[in-house]
Amino acid sequence: MAERSFVEEVKKLRLGAGEVFSGEGILAVTKALLESGVAYVAGYQGAPISHLMDVLADAQDILNDHGIRFENSASEATAAASLAASVNYPLRGAVTFKATVGTNVASDALANLASGGVTGGALIIVGEDYGEGSSIMQERSHAFAMKSQIWLLDPRPNLPCIVQAVKDGFDLSEASNTPVMLQLRIRACHVHGQFVASDNRRSTFTIKEALENPARDVNRIVLPPASFLHEREKIHERWPAAVKFIESRELNEFFAADTRDIGIAVQGGSYNTVLRALERLGLADVYGESQIPLYVMNVAYPLIDSEWERFCAGKRAVLVIEEGQPNFVEQNAGAILRQRGVTAALHGKDILPLAGEYNAATMMKGLRAFFEKYGVLEPQPVPRKVIPVVAVPAGVPATSDAPSAQSVAAAARPVAAEAVAAEALPALDDNVHARPPGFCTGCPERPIFTAMKLLERELGPHHVSADIGCHLFSILPPFNLGATTMGYGLGSASAAALNAPAGKRAISVMGDGGFWHNGLTSGIANAVFNKSDNLTVVVDNSYTSATGGQDILSSTALNPTRSTGHEIEQAVRGVGVKWVKTVRRTYDLKTMMATLREALTTAAKGPKVLIAQSECMLNKQRREKPKQRKAIASGERVVRERFGVDADTCTGDHSCIRLSGCPSLSIKPNPDPLRTDPVASVLDSCVGCGLCGEVSHAAVLCPSFYRAQIVTNPTRVDKLRQRARDMVIGWLQRRAAQRRARYGF
Repeated sequence: MAERSFVEEVKKLRLGAGEVFSGEGILAVTKALLESGVAYVAGYQGAPISHLMDVLADAQDILNDHGIRFENSASEATAAASLAASVNYPLRGAVTFKATVGTNVASDALANLASGGVTGGALIIVGEDYGEGSSIMQERSHAFAMKSQIWLLDPRPNLPCIVQAVKDGFDLSEASNTPVMLQLRIRACHVHGQFVASDNRRSTFTIKEALENPARDVNRIVLPPASFLHEREKIHERWPAAVKFIESRELNEFFAADTRDIGIAVQGGSYNTVLRALERLGLADVYGESQIPLYVMNVAYPLIDSEWERFCAGKRAVLVIEEGQPNFVEQNAGAILRQRGVTAALHGKDILPLAGEYNAATMMKGLRAFFEKYGVLEPQPVPRKVIPVVAVPAGVPATSDAPSAQSVAAAARPVAAEAVAAEALPALDDNVHARPPGFCTGCPERPIFTAMKLLERELGPHHVSADIGCHLFSILPPFNLGATTMGYGLGSASAAALNAPAGKRAISVMGDGGFWHNGLTSGIANAVFNKSDNLTVVVDNSYTSATGGQDILSSTALNPTRSTGHEIEQAVRGVGVKWVKTVRRTYDLKTMMATLREALTTAAKGPKVLIAQSECMLNKQRREKPKQRKAIASGERVVRERFGVDADTCTGDHSCIRLSGCPSLSIKPNPDPLRTDPVASVLDSCVGCGLCGEVSHAAVLCPSFYRAQIVTNPTRVDKLRQRARDMVIGWLQRRAAQRRARYGF
């Protein structure tokens, strides 16, 4: 069950020529694939590209109508390898995954694909996960494109440009017999807009025809001696063909090219930010008309020598805008201009930051520096913060801790003549603590790490190898567990070197998504083969939750188009693990602790695997809340459980928060005037998992916690029962009040 359904939106994919398509970027990409006559699509979900996979899954009937094969691939390598169908057959194929981690996983298949080349158009749509919204290391796809000679498209982030880039990508791939990479930034994936649709078309050559007429070309197989010729073919045949296509199709764009003797060269993905910064500097209008010459590289690689010479000729200086390091474009452009004798000064990382995302504020600061250097803008004096001196009414002490309303009103009136310069206020991050990301409310993974933390009191700390997924949040407060994370499904492999006789065992963590991605072979099977004695905890929440809640092999949900329900325990035993335990309810903290304790202290040798199962609470709520709303609207009795804290009983030690970190837990002032410690409080977002109560006082139910049932549309019996309770409680309260009045306490 993905985090978002596109069942209604995919109806727009049937629009025909001349009709206006309105929607989101990822939906537009799907429409462009249909209009391009694609024969097959595959991919692995991952932000920011996850929703493209969800769109394709929801559009299965439309894909079937056009004979398009779609697969949710087991990994990015699986997806990339599927492009092998375009090597020998004129089949257009597309794959998608998150970069750069996905590109890293797929690198072997992509390198071989680029070496042998393709006959049909092969398009790799990568979600360029770079910048402030990134969930991974700060790297770019550009380096991989250069390494393997894969052409890299980076279109301007609006729907017409993105759709055209998909179509151009297939044409460029076929014209140069080279796979093409199309990168979409996070915001481009989710940008909304319009474009004029074209008719969807079927592939001119079908998969059925390929199967019935098998073909092979030994010169396309990456094997000596053919592989020695591939590099020469790339440089002497494919590269010139790509350059010719890019020039003739005018994939790169020039704006206001001859208006000034300075200019800006920018990759298409950063175009909107540049225009916004220019507009704020008064050098462009809200419609995108720039007063500064712009060279927009919708093709980030290869660079086109003739276009660089044309743009820079006669200019004093050109600023290259390229996020991240190394500055591939700036270095390459510098070499091109020097070889062609163009004297324009080239600027880039000397003016803009060396690394990091170029947001509007950063871009505007860099552009201003560039324009001031070349006289386009007048240098601005450094602004000084001014704090006005205020008039204080007579009779009001300047040191008054509680000024009157009159003094506050008077203080709001500045005395301009007495204004004085003051230091700038400190930055926000110097005053406000950063809030670490954490598990969702009621997350079933939280009690796993709570149990580990509680066991530290008994067994001491253990080395913990973490893995990609929601469980990675255990590295941060309040758990502070996990020493490394090396890649998706590599949690167990990350502890391979720590397989030696010792007083403690290493702990590895991986999710069910990572397990099926490659953890079963690279982690579990590897541990069996090398006779590891360590423990691997497989967090099984039934979905690839970190990528949006898509189904996987072990999902318990029935999927009409996929095979689910395959147990992880059977797979683990199948590769030879003898010690396997499954905890089927992670919220049972005592069982969770006992099983972990056994795994870490047992005398049994060999790899140990603990499978911790409970459904992802976010997906469960997505499924259950609509049912509850429907039942309430129809007048049915609905019971919702939640926990609360008795403020009079709470001691204020906050162990429930320190060992849980649930977002529904907070603090509030202590109602007892004799106690100053704030007491715990449960917000209305509580889903009633019960963990906070169990972890209090080292997993002994805290007496201050209570479980409440919220009944909507109560029956007559519910109302009678509540009336009886109110009567008994009221009688007890009156009795207690009389006793206090009688005895004076």
